[in-house]
Amino acid sequence: MKLHSKIIGEGQPFVILHGFLGMSDNWKTLGAKFSKAGFQLHLVDQRNHGRSFHDNEFDYEVLAEDLKQYCEEHQLADVILLGHSMGGKTAMLFATLYPELVSKLLVADISPRFYPIHHDAILNGLSALDFSELKSRGEADKVLSHYVSEYGTRLFLLKNLYWIEKGQLALRINLEALKENVSEVGEALPIHSKFEKPTLFLRGDKSEYVMPNDEVLIKQHFPLAEIEIISNAGHWLHAENPVDFYEAVINFITFNR
Repeated sequence: MKLHSKIIGEGQPFVILHGFLGMSDNWKTLGAKFSKAGFQLHLVDQRNHGRSFHDNEFDYEVLAEDLKQYCEEHQLADVILLGHSMGGKTAMLFATLYPELVSKLLVADISPRFYPIHHDAILNGLSALDFSELKSRGEADKVLSHYVSEYGTRLFLLKNLYWIEKGQLALRINLEALKENVSEVGEALPIHSKFEKPTLFLRGDKSEYVMPNDEVLIKQHFPLAEIEIISNAGHWLHAENPVDFYEAVINFITFNR
């Protein structure tokens, strides 16, 4: 089973992995900008997300293996790998398992540590969407608003809606499998995992996903890691402050290129 992706540009391969309940389209604008800087962007949909395949199995081991198969299929080497949130956890594990394939690692607003389940309201809201009744995105947003108060988060979630046929909405994500395996999303990086190449952790200054006391753990797994704070940004730092995010990433990946 192959992962769906959008490939933009030519040059050194640069793979971007979205977060939980996201998709490759979330990175379309930044991906185009990175490609203009001379990279071949691979905006990947992870399993059970976007246009990639659905499967009941869902944990970081299979997500990393999916990416390994993707790199083999596209004959990718010397990869720059960037992951956000859940995608950051996949990227961390992949880099530690297959360091020969990765030249530089970038992790956006997630730490290697364990995170307790905290997506209950969102998953309950998505489960409440009855597509035999709902006929528009506006109606779906109204249902979601009872579970998720923040409009920006609802917009992000509503990107998962699509028209199967005229008048019939559905979700692209495999909601049942994600609900069943949601505890996997917070799993810690295995204790002895290590990646000893250039690594950049980016965190939003308004986010609590990466805290100052995470630095010791980050350095244990990633001895060459740098940590950079993106101002005026929370967990979705690449969307909330794309200008500073782009500058931080491009400076890191072009240094000593």
